[in-house]
Amino acid sequence: MATTNVASSSARRPFTRRASAFLFRHRGAQLTFTLGPTLSWMIVIYLFSLVVLLISSFWTLNPLTSQIEHTWSLKNYQTIFHGSVYWRVTFRTVMLAAAVTVTDVLLAFPLSYYAARMASPRVRNLLLFAVVMPLWANYLAKVFAWKTMLGGDGPVDAFFGIFRWHPGLSSSIISVWLVLSYIWLPYVILPILAAFERVPDSFLEASSDLGARSGRTFRKVVWPLVLPGVVAASIFSFSLTLGDYLAAPLVSKTVVLGNLIDSFAGGTANNKPLAAALSMIPLAIMGIYLLIARAMHAFEAL
Repeated sequence: MATTNVASSSARRPFTRRASAFLFRHRGAQLTFTLGPTLSWMIVIYLFSLVVLLISSFWTLNPLTSQIEHTWSLKNYQTIFHGSVYWRVTFRTVMLAAAVTVTDVLLAFPLSYYAARMASPRVRNLLLFAVVMPLWANYLAKVFAWKTMLGGDGPVDAFFGIFRWHPGLSSSIISVWLVLSYIWLPYVILPILAAFERVPDSFLEASSDLGARSGRTFRKVVWPLVLPGVVAASIFSFSLTLGDYLAAPLVSKTVVLGNLIDSFAGGTANNKPLAAALSMIPLAIMGIYLLIARAMHAFEAL
């Protein structure tokens, strides 16, 4: 009789409770249901597309018929290796990404330190709102706003015109640097802010009790603890700048790697295999960058 009551009560249990109990007892099933959809999306959509991109980089374009020939060849990589223009554009893009990253880190560091260690809760919330608010605006809206400001008759040119100087930023790489530094700044502030918040107060108190001044405390205690957060923040600005292809043609005449790939992929050249081979350059650069970031334990700060 008791066995019958237990069986009936077990049958009456809601499905969710039984499923929860099953997942609790089977760790493999729990991981499958929680991580399975995300990992499937990453493998099928992201990694599979990268494999297709790599394979297509070994195909060639027939110059007579403009048809893609599915034959294995290193012709695209030979074209890139022997073409000085591709190296110049790559070097320019890497330097631009490095300049944007350094600028954003220099701007984000004091703001993050103040918000995490000095500001009151109310001021901190206001600063966080000011940092996150630009993310609500559309990317193109921000780029066109900067295009208006940096144009020949924009407010920036009018300001310098007071000193009888017209820098001509609308045709310079400086305009791309300013626009991308502004757009990616929130992505740099937030990881550095989180890194500062994870610095234990007891470490700072111990450093002060041992007689260390503020400068030495920052160099020996604070900086080593927040360095992984800084490297993690640099991943965002560097990678996003390296792959950006919209800002440069909109606000400047500068050619960067992103819009060079775009011109081969869908422009008049219509050479998708060569565009795929060029796409391997930023992937290789970011692969090296991520290995360096991993060695500096940057992923722990994400």
